[in-house]
Amino acid sequence: MINGEEYIERIDALQNEVWIEGGKCSGKLSELAPFKGIIKSKAVLYDYQCQPENQKLFQYSTPDRKVDYGFSYHQPTTVEDLTKRRLATQEWARLSAGLMGRSPDYMNTLLMTLGMAAPHFAQDQKAFGDNIKRLYEKARAEDLSITHTFINPQVNRSVGQYFDDTNVTAAKVIEENKEGIVIQGARLLATQGGLTDELLVLPAGGYTLDDSYLFGFMIPSDTKGLKFLCRESFCYRDSRFDHPLASQFEEIDSIVVFDHVLVPWECVFLYKNVKIVGDMEEATGMYAFLQFQSVCRQVVKVEYILGLCELMGEAIQIQEYEHIKLKMSEIITTLEIMKALLIASEVNSQANQYGTLVPESQPLKAAIQYFPSVYPRLIEIIQLLGASGLISIPTEKDFDSDIQEDLARYLQGANINAKERVQLFRMAWDLGMSAFGSRQTQFERFFFGDPIRLSAIHYNRYYTQPYVDMVQAFLNNLEK
Repeated sequence: MINGEEYIERIDALQNEVWIEGGKCSGKLSELAPFKGIIKSKAVLYDYQCQPENQKLFQYSTPDRKVDYGFSYHQPTTVEDLTKRRLATQEWARLSAGLMGRSPDYMNTLLMTLGMAAPHFAQDQKAFGDNIKRLYEKARAEDLSITHTFINPQVNRSVGQYFDDTNVTAAKVIEENKEGIVIQGARLLATQGGLTDELLVLPAGGYTLDDSYLFGFMIPSDTKGLKFLCRESFCYRDSRFDHPLASQFEEIDSIVVFDHVLVPWECVFLYKNVKIVGDMEEATGMYAFLQFQSVCRQVVKVEYILGLCELMGEAIQIQEYEHIKLKMSEIITTLEIMKALLIASEVNSQANQYGTLVPESQPLKAAIQYFPSVYPRLIEIIQLLGASGLISIPTEKDFDSDIQEDLARYLQGANINAKERVQLFRMAWDLGMSAFGSRQTQFERFFFGDPIRLSAIHYNRYYTQPYVDMVQAFLNNLEK
């Protein structure tokens, strides 16, 4: 396992090609305003896993080697392993209030599922199985940070788009040679793009139409021709008082451009095989594990929302109103539903053919459909409880100016002073109304994709026959 300083030094040394606000970044990314907050916050996670009192939860050793690895690279084989993974995931999530959608364990978990299922990829070519196993072991040994990109640009979603070689937008293979495959085009939506050691790419939409879109690989973020085009930062000042959340957890999303990027064969583990892709989820359990990690984080996020709303209520003494209790009860209900679905997936887990204990997918599928629909309501509750308090939020500099006495008198709370009250309400504003908070809402809405499509998939794959038989048996008994 690495610590925070090692992570920062490694990212700075890569000199990845990152663009933001019309300029190409130079120097250390960890010192640039748009990135330094999230890089520092990730460093805190790495430091936390190395603290002696946390090592029992956050590390493991393989039977044949006395080497300590990070928990998220561990292949769970027992329910106890899954429980430990949940507890560690949530410990990390609490350090970011559940706001870091791409904490290191997210992609580490994905790579673990692929690496443990290496024989699945070897069905096509033995080398592909060897490659994914080696990539997993390398990432585990060096505690690499990874981002990913699974989405094609929204330029044109018609079928014909994928056969048009005159206007390549979605990343595709344009050449194949003895060194590897050459990728041209772009992919969305790499959160923390350019701020990680490696980039993992899996098939996106259109792969069933043209096998030049059918590939899986992992390459260093500083690979020649790889560019990360970032949106503007939603943290507009460094002040943790003014932007208590954005200043620390603004991850920044990027478009990944592949400008004739050569991907060496040793980095490729999937290529031009629809069957391997079609069977990948069942063979690896990858989506179940990603959902498990996400629901762990989302539970923590709701815990923070509940605590935040309770403090807001205490600050302005509104807890005794019935409509406030009703809103608080909504948050509590959301929390308990998410917790129950998470635990259900854990206790009903089953081992796959490669010995990996995979969380039960149905409760997780229910959770990832429920949460995107309820999260905007939780944000609305923050807005309704805060009311004008989310607008009357002076800055840190105001409290150090000649108007500080006025602020102290007119913005005090029932049980806290004005500066404490404003700081609390600025946190609520940063989650519920700022650009950072709006991005969080959109992020949760579409975390696993189009909710309509996900609902259709959930229904199509849910085994309803036992319940149909139960009702039919009841009706048959009525006729007797």
